[in-house]
Amino acid sequence: MTQARPVASLPIELAPPDISPWRQGNRGVEFVHVLDSGRPGPNVMVQALTHGNELCGALALVHLFEQGVAPVRGTLTLVFANVDAYARFDPADPHPSRFADEDLNRVWADAVLFGSRDSSELRRARALQPFVDAADLLLDMHSMSEPCRPLMVCGRVDKNARYAVELGVPADLLIDTGQAAGLRMIERGGFGDPASPKRALLIECGQHWEAAAQEVAIDTLMRFLAHTGVVDRGWALARTRRVPPARQQVVRVTEGVVARSMAFEFLVPLVGLSVVQRAGTPIARDGDHTWFAPYDNTVLVMPSLAHLAPGSTVARLGRFEPVQALQRG
Repeated sequence: MTQARPVASLPIELAPPDISPWRQGNRGVEFVHVLDSGRPGPNVMVQALTHGNELCGALALVHLFEQGVAPVRGTLTLVFANVDAYARFDPADPHPSRFADEDLNRVWADAVLFGSRDSSELRRARALQPFVDAADLLLDMHSMSEPCRPLMVCGRVDKNARYAVELGVPADLLIDTGQAAGLRMIERGGFGDPASPKRALLIECGQHWEAAAQEVAIDTLMRFLAHTGVVDRGWALARTRRVPPARQQVVRVTEGVVARSMAFEFLVPLVGLSVVQRAGTPIARDGDHTWFAPYDNTVLVMPSLAHLAPGSTVARLGRFEPVQALQRG
């Protein structure tokens, strides 16, 4: 069986950047900057720090500001999201600063967002909601608790994966079944509607604190901005840092593994995008319930016990498929 990896075995290779110079936003909301070109074009939004312990996106946004980014058409909205949680980041104990009260990336359904509950994350989501709903194209920058190669989370609709194919990075594109605990930002409104022209992507840049995650975040951000056309394409591509993959593939999730209790345990190594070769292989156990590989070559997606809680999705199970299998819509 595999238990949670000790924090000491995951070195902190990234330093949290100082984001205080961007506290004063220009639309009445702290850490929200809307850059308007004054010309027709898409409304593009980039968000970092959806989770306060995921440093790579914040580093990428700071780099973008320091490069003097200026849109040439449309509007570019840049957001440092869960700043309350980020302020609590402690490299000696980095997991608790994921959120202050609850996961900011599970509160985007209208019933929750406009309901009566209150939390630090709900207050922040309510302040950000007008910017999210105004966006035509969205990039949400994240990282993962366990080591894993970069992964583009495309929500539940093929249209977002097709957009990631146009983008050309990373090699692995995830189409999943959502999160049991609540709606993610990339699924909100038109982003999750197959018929809507809106597109949203969530880049998982690697393990939270590995140096390579910063490189992936900056590279993906620059390629995204270049592809949207909101900034000068040559300007953005001149600032990319990695060679794009020779080919891409889709991981299509068929089911999530949701913990029932704190007794949940994995029976296979916690390696993201690893393959369980034989159907029927035990994958995890929680009390008297066991999860088995549902088919040959089952892909284990983002397995982690770092944030174990009853009702939390601790892994997803899926299949690799070629990008040519993506449905047109």
